[in-house]
Amino acid sequence: MSSRNGSELHVLCSSGQLFLQPLWDRLRTWEALIQSPFFPVVFSITTYLGFCLPFVVLDVLCPWVPALRRYKIHPDFSPSAWQLLRCLGQTLYQHVVFVFPMTLLHWATSPALLPPEAPELLQLVRHVVLCLLLFDTEFFVWHVLHHKVPWLYRTFHKMHHQNSSPFALATQFMSVGELLSLGFFDMMNVLLLQCHPLTVLTFHVVNIWLSVEDHSGYDFPWSTHKLVPFGWYGGVEHHDLHHSQFTCNFAPYFTHWDRILGTLRSAHAK
Repeated sequence: MSSRNGSELHVLCSSGQLFLQPLWDRLRTWEALIQSPFFPVVFSITTYLGFCLPFVVLDVLCPWVPALRRYKIHPDFSPSAWQLLRCLGQTLYQHVVFVFPMTLLHWATSPALLPPEAPELLQLVRHVVLCLLLFDTEFFVWHVLHHKVPWLYRTFHKMHHQNSSPFALATQFMSVGELLSLGFFDMMNVLLLQCHPLTVLTFHVVNIWLSVEDHSGYDFPWSTHKLVPFGWYGGVEHHDLHHSQFTCNFAPYFTHWDRILGTLRSAHAK
């Protein structure tokens, strides 16, 4: 009986690997690009701006399309052109001046070859979820400390709170110290779990999307927090409340740490 269960599990895992293998084979044709020291920065910026762009378009259209305001948390607020350009410039500047040298150093000291085999689908999903949970925990501790210790708040986190009504391009409007801290958490988690390169790319895409969505200022019927059951995921209203009140909802995504430590506040009870 145990040998039968083992063979069924092996078939399931093999099917999961075969499911992702064509995609991974296609990506490996771009191996020289993916292994380039420029790739992490270009991938991060293009993914981030690609997710921000639809919300920027909505912000531009919102004053002229009243129907959009029903989905906007702050219907009377739209970021100005100066706010948008300032946030965009800050993101580009920090990635070129600070993030790229760090990735170049990592590339020079830790070259890695892409494995020929794709990860199993279940393994990819499991690792992405674990990376999100680890990041959520790490940032929760970092975030609480930076709100409780005035020097830390002034030095590293105050910049991010300059926009009391968040918008998509304000997601990465933060100090260099905060940006590098979040990047360190990302890197350590994928190394700790020994994630496949395809898993790493998937995690970064998911992580960037969730952070942009949380700062977008729009609460749609298909928003992530409405797809995750039992209130386990905070979402855009959850994080918007943190920006307006400062003393609650410190976790970036999930709600369990705020619930355990009594810092969870419902947007509906606001």
